[in-house]
Amino acid sequence: MKKLLLATAATALVAGAASAGGHGKEVKLGIIMGFTGPIESLTPHMADGAELAMKEVTDSGMLLDAAKVTPVRADSTCIDSGAATAAAERLITSDGVNGIVGADCSGVTGAILANVALPNGVVMISPSATSPGLSDAEDNGLFFRTAPSDARQGVVMTDVLMEMGIEEVALTYTNNDYGKGLADSFQSAFEEAGGTVTISAAHEDGKADYSAEVGALAAAGGDRLVIAGYVDQGGSGIIRASLDSGAFDSFHFPDGMYGAKLEDDFGSDIDGSTGQVPGTDSPGADAIKKMGEEHGFDGTSSFVGESYDAAALIMLAMQAADSKDPADYKDKVMDVANEPGEKIYPGELGKALQILKDGGEVDYVGATAVELIGGGESAGNYRQYEIKDGKITTVKYR
Repeated sequence: MKKLLLATAATALVAGAASAGGHGKEVKLGIIMGFTGPIESLTPHMADGAELAMKEVTDSGMLLDAAKVTPVRADSTCIDSGAATAAAERLITSDGVNGIVGADCSGVTGAILANVALPNGVVMISPSATSPGLSDAEDNGLFFRTAPSDARQGVVMTDVLMEMGIEEVALTYTNNDYGKGLADSFQSAFEEAGGTVTISAAHEDGKADYSAEVGALAAAGGDRLVIAGYVDQGGSGIIRASLDSGAFDSFHFPDGMYGAKLEDDFGSDIDGSTGQVPGTDSPGADAIKKMGEEHGFDGTSSFVGESYDAAALIMLAMQAADSKDPADYKDKVMDVANEPGEKIYPGELGKALQILKDGGEVDYVGATAVELIGGGESAGNYRQYEIKDGKITTVKYR
């Protein structure tokens, strides 16, 4: 009954926002990310990236009736679906947001989509939820993501390791939708390529000691330990226990393990370790890096470009639809993200809004070489890196 009342209230809010062609002097966009939890060191930069796109659009004065775009933050916790769902309900029913940038982690994203966004008809664009399970989630055309699915990351990980001659690995993953989905995707791709996964074992986040988990991994053996976890949580605990025991000193890190913490906490102790994170060497990547420097955040941090792009796509879709009503603009997201049209990069959102206002078309390339395929999936690009002299060093892009 509570969900029905919330949905009814939110529907009324959305309907009210759609009046007068969806125009108004304010557009509200929710930013729901794990400001607490296992990726809390990453989310401030991600939110800053999304809010920079909103400020850029507000300053241009070009969105709808010169609307001001107001960001409204909410905490997904990354891991608590109940808390994330309640936070998303508040964004819609109390704050009256017209769209959502987020969520971040896959489990809470799926919960918000099913329990809040779908019944209330609100568009969500996640910059970092990568579980393959979200590809088939019921969404009524409301859900998109600017980070690629882990179905692709599993193949990229396999290519990186195989090209290095590493054909036998131990694998541990954080025990949630993200970790399990990525582990399954990687193991399938790695074994299909002729590799051997000696063990695939879950670990729980939040523990003080991971020596038992590392003992089991070491007993199984492998040329490298693959850690599909979180750098702010159990993933780092696994590294520390591995180094302290001498079980492993060479690791491979998927996207959830990327962050300055690798350098700060482990430095040259993990030299030779490798990883990949969504990224591109396109002109947009340089642009968001410089814009981040100018505005006091790290434009190279995980999923910052994807967050800027998620916010930008929502606002460009609104302009293309001439409405801030999700029912109107949801069908424009794919149009503004892909060809045909003039290519648009970070810092050019005002230009894009003008083109759309004049009846033209844009192909939003953004910070991450955006291309949406299927039902709103990112085609995906990755930056491969290696730890050298204690520093994260780019090897190449894939």
